[in-house]
Amino acid sequence: MKVRKAATAVVVLLISGCGGGSATAPPELWGESTASPPELLPDLDQAPPAAISVVLRDGRERLVFLSAVENMGAGPLLLAGRRPSAAEPEMTARQIVRKIDGTATTHVLKARLRFVVSATHRHWHLLGFERYELRTPDGKAVGRDRKTGFCLGDRYDADSDSRIPGEPPRAVWTQECGRGQRGRLRVFEGISPGFGDDYVPLLEGQSIDVTGLPAGRYILIHRANPDGDIRESSYSNNAASALLNLGRDGDGPATVTVLATCPDTDSCG
Repeated sequence: MKVRKAATAVVVLLISGCGGGSATAPPELWGESTASPPELLPDLDQAPPAAISVVLRDGRERLVFLSAVENMGAGPLLLAGRRPSAAEPEMTARQIVRKIDGTATTHVLKARLRFVVSATHRHWHLLGFERYELRTPDGKAVGRDRKTGFCLGDRYDADSDSRIPGEPPRAVWTQECGRGQRGRLRVFEGISPGFGDDYVPLLEGQSIDVTGLPAGRYILIHRANPDGDIRESSYSNNAASALLNLGRDGDGPATVTVLATCPDTDSCG
């Protein structure tokens, strides 16, 4: 389905701020619109954990996994970060919500953006976009990740055989969130309708320490937009989970077997 010309114009204006140098955005993206046409909200669909295994890293046993979030809503998830000067270590984050007539309104998020430096990347992360947790079947938390945040983008087509309303013909958000540009004052990130953002195992903070954890069954939960601060058309599909069996043979390393994967719920099994 072709994207409306007015809506496309908004995206083009936003994209112009994603390259090097100082970014600019239309004034209305930082103010409230007085119009009240229907909003084109994103719908974040958390995929179940995948590629799950246990690895030994720095003398610790770590449960690692692939995570992915897809936008199945009528509108893109668009985020804009800015700070008044480079003396401020973090940027304020705002969600830009497009409307059907091509105008837009903004929503200030509690989360902020921070320039993260790790072995694999150096760019601006939206903090707390997705969280990972390991629980016992009776609901006791036994481990959490230490993920700082995420650089949002159109990493893959969620369903290459069909298109949902509002899905662009190709990936739009392919930038690297100000990669290597600690001095930036503004940055834009997003996930288009029909596209997903995935994170492979062993990325910075994307693991849960299971050193010494007793053998048994556990539930691994992935949750997007955990505090519900990002505005969406639905929050019913923000969590997904996997039922795991953690095995131990004497003093040997732990092993993991996936017993089931469960979309749209944090209570697999």
